[in-house]
Amino acid sequence: MSNFWERVVDELDYLGITRTYLATTCNFSLTNIGQGIKLGSTPSAETAVKIAQVLGVSVEYLVNGTETTKSPSQKETEQKQLRLYRKYHDLIEKCENLDSDKIQLMEQLAENLEKKDCDK
Repeated sequence: MSNFWERVVDELDYLGITRTYLATTCNFSLTNIGQGIKLGSTPSAETAVKIAQVLGVSVEYLVNGTETTKSPSQKETEQKQLRLYRKYHDLIEKCENLDSDKIQLMEQLAENLEKKDCDK
């Protein structure tokens, strides 16, 4: 797998997006993604731009792994969010299966627990 496709797969995983969604949104075949991954080929510039737009990253990042358009504070914020997601992944997955009433109760519980910690 080329570095381009490794980064695409990493971003798909990070965003929770499927290859099917990416292919459909970019208006190309799912087979094209599989072939690109299997062959380790870099797609055309037009396809790379479409993929980058869906993933919310630059083509530069997908091609060579660098991102010059983000400020240090943006990178720091993203890293913090990623660490939190990884830390609370299991809890987030469980919450995804709750109905809206239970989610609201969880939010209220979290707020109350936070208030108690602040009062100490």
